[in-house]
Amino acid sequence: MQHPQNPLEISLARAAAEPASRPEFYSLLLESEIYVIGQTDTPGDGRTTIQAGAKLSIANFEKNDGTPFIPFFSSVEALQRTLSEESRFVGMPARDLFEITRGATLILNPGSDYGKEFFPDEIDALLATGVNHVATERVVQKATKVLLGQPANYPSEMISSVTKLLAKHSGIKAAYLCLMHDPASMSAPSLVIGFEGNGDFKTAMREAGSVAADTAPRGTPVDFVEIKRGTGGVSDYLIESVKPFYERTWGSRLRSMLSPARA
Repeated sequence: MQHPQNPLEISLARAAAEPASRPEFYSLLLESEIYVIGQTDTPGDGRTTIQAGAKLSIANFEKNDGTPFIPFFSSVEALQRTLSEESRFVGMPARDLFEITRGATLILNPGSDYGKEFFPDEIDALLATGVNHVATERVVQKATKVLLGQPANYPSEMISSVTKLLAKHSGIKAAYLCLMHDPASMSAPSLVIGFEGNGDFKTAMREAGSVAADTAPRGTPVDFVEIKRGTGGVSDYLIESVKPFYERTWGSRLRSMLSPARA
């Protein structure tokens, strides 16, 4: 087994094992230097850093089914493990690579123990929001009667992962879960996570949305709502009838457990 060698590879391995760690990985990736097989018109052999105004040629590979992709690597060592012969390679910020290859599928560390495929829509989301899913905001235009209750099949994986993610955000006071169905709509029932917090916690909700999208039961939509006490509707139902699956005191305990011990 190949052992992670640098902070990005360590973060990638952690994200592969724990969905709650994926927003942190995406953030680190966007700020990291990565390596591609290719060349520029900048003089030099082997490792090359792209210069402003330089022309860049990047190698494209194909999957077994013929689908093209662009490989990129978290380190020179990861790149060299993939190559069977000497090739030129270029170091550049991951964000820049995503920008100039928009519309293509990219694979980080193909063939390694820990890799990640990035589809075009994921890359667009990363560049726009910092996570791999973009939430769609909906505004209820008129009062609507809906059925609220608890899901018969509890989404344990999703709730476990979202709980771990929320423990990293002190602005979230509590989070609740219910199932919502609009009888007048042809849409399937959706899971609803209600967030209660202090101040601006949009970052926490955005990251939780990415985690929920990765871990929700297949085919089940997930809606997020901000809980505001005394406003009626879903907020009152969650506060009065549902026990929160996350409370900030639990998050404080989790943060203390996850924090490194000090000598």
